[in-house]
Amino acid sequence: MHELIILGSGCAGNTAAVYAARANLKPIVVSGHEPGGQLSLTSLVENFPGFPEGIQGPDLVENIKKQAQNFGAEYLHGTVDEVDLSKRPFRIRIDGEWRETKALIIATGASAKWLNLPNEQKLIGHGVSSCATCDGFFYRGRKIMVIGGGDTAMEEASFLTRFGETVTLVHRRDEFRASKIMLDRVRHNPKVRILTSTVVEDVHDVNQNLVTSVRLKNLRTGEVWDEAVDGFFVAIGHQPNTAPFRGQIELDEDGYIVSKGGARTSVAGVFHAGDVQDRVYKQAVTAAGAGCMAALEAEKFLEAEAHTHAA
Repeated sequence: MHELIILGSGCAGNTAAVYAARANLKPIVVSGHEPGGQLSLTSLVENFPGFPEGIQGPDLVENIKKQAQNFGAEYLHGTVDEVDLSKRPFRIRIDGEWRETKALIIATGASAKWLNLPNEQKLIGHGVSSCATCDGFFYRGRKIMVIGGGDTAMEEASFLTRFGETVTLVHRRDEFRASKIMLDRVRHNPKVRILTSTVVEDVHDVNQNLVTSVRLKNLRTGEVWDEAVDGFFVAIGHQPNTAPFRGQIELDEDGYIVSKGGARTSVAGVFHAGDVQDRVYKQAVTAAGAGCMAALEAEKFLEAEAHTHAA
């Protein structure tokens, strides 16, 4: 029986582990299917406070993990298959093995949706990105392409015009899902060029280990061509990693955890942290802050319970 299990080893889960371990809760951290979370896919992180020169994403998340381990957090390789949150202790099945815990922090994150192009994954962090605020700065005066048709894509395209020489927005349909105000902002920006009814067939060049061009296809005419690009941003949304919790805690229509104030979920003793609940900010620093909140709330919850039992 554990005091606390933390699901996820990104910024949120690892920071929760630092706080929980220092509070002597001996947390077990389950690394999940993307150990290190979204940060393990980024290269240089320049906006995390305290690193004037920036820090590599994988190093940042590894440092927080080591910090948690120094205080006694234990890390388990594995993913959650199933949970039973209907009664306490909560039961969590990790790679086929059931474990019990008095409190639970869900920090399983949200995975960026990708286009699944042949070379896309190989070039993540080398010109392919899913986060304009993380990586836009590296494309000052360069050619940038954004893929998507929703508000996220409009927001990213607008933001990237601060850096890029040109921003090309590529959308597979004629109409946009984006709100009118966001779409108008992009349409009226002289730096943005919009290509509709166009899909990306692949991104090059794996041999040079950086993005040099993109192969496009016009769905109307069937024309296929290569276009020179330095930065390739996929903005087709995120998928919160909440499948095991469906029907167990309250989720919104997109699968994000519904917050009940602070780090609380609809089930007492289950807390949320990071991108699994945050569809707005999605930054390393906000995830870390959320991890801190979740650990403090879990500690308070367990303490109150201990008092009740003692009484």
